[in-house]
Formats: sequence, structure tokens, C-alpha cells
Amino acid sequence: MSTALLVIGGLAVVFSLVLGIAAQRLKPKGDPVARAIDHLLPQTQCGQCGYPGCRPYAEAIARGDADINQCPPGGESTIDALADLLGREPKPLNPENGTEAPPTVALIDESLCIGCKKCILVCPVDAIVGAPKLMHTVLMADCTGCDLCVPVCPVDCIDMVPAATGIAAWRRKPPKREPQAA
Repeated sequence: MSTALLVIGGLAVVFSLVLGIAAQRLKPKGDPVARAIDHLLPQTQCGQCGYPGCRPYAEAIARGDADINQCPPGGESTIDALADLLGREPKPLNPENGTEAPPTVALIDESLCIGCKKCILVCPVDAIVGAPKLMHTVLMADCTGCDLCVPVCPVDCIDMVPAATGIAAWRRKPPKREPQAA
């Protein structure tokens, strides 16, 4: 009986050590305030805030280097949420960063596209697909509407169009296929 208790006790010690090490390695890295701020941002990665993406902007807000009113895609609702999270007063969107507008997505006129890949190289979320010297297209579900692809297009074949909202944005999941009986 004492051997069984020693084995169980030894296993308990080993498992607690393994769990402790795993907890340290799996612990989220970075500032928890910056993570919470980043979670509230729209994740367009557009750079209108003056930072190269939403995460760097969130980190700047957490450090006190940036104000909460620099995100045009997030608009007033994001500013209010950030103010609530950080215990600050909401303020209007800084006009130097842009204006709030309805969400848009990029649309490529494939008949004009020359396949130069310039749009692919600037897309921060890899929403544009295509091959060199062949037409490109936008994966609408992945496009954040950052507008970074429009100015780099040499043939002006990219337009920003209103994003589908409401019922138009809803997509049915394909049915699961049942295995065929042999």
C-alpha cells in the first residue's frame, strides 16, 4: 500500500511540474491592456491612425503615446469603447486621421487587371489573390477595406465598393456530406 501511495504522490509532483511549466510557456505575451485595446479595434490594418496596423496602435495607446481618437474605420463606437475600457472621456475622431465612413471592400475590374502584383504586395490581410501577369481578384470575405491597394494600381482597375451588410453579408454554411454507402 505504501508503494502505491509513493507512486501516486510521485505522479502528482511530476504532473504539477509539467502543468506549471506549460502555464508559463502558454501565458500570453505582451501587455494585457494593449491586448484588450487591440481586441476593440476593427483590425483593418489600414494605417490611417499613423501606425502600421491595429496592434502597434493598441500598444501606443497603452503606453500613452497615442490618443484613442485616431481610428476612422472604428469610428465613434470604437472611440466610446476605448474610452470606457481606459476610463477616459470620449472625444471626436481626429480629422487628421480621416473621417468615419461606411465599410467598403476592394473590387478589381478583372478585364483591366494586368497582373502586376502591386496590390497583392500592399494588402495587409492577403485578401487579393492572383498570379504574375494574370488577373487578380479580391476575397471579399477577407478584405478589410483598408484602401491601400487603390493608389498602387498602375491601371486604376480597383474600386472601393460598399461592403455587404445585414442579410446580404450572411452566408449559409455548406451542408455536411454524408458518406456514401458502398
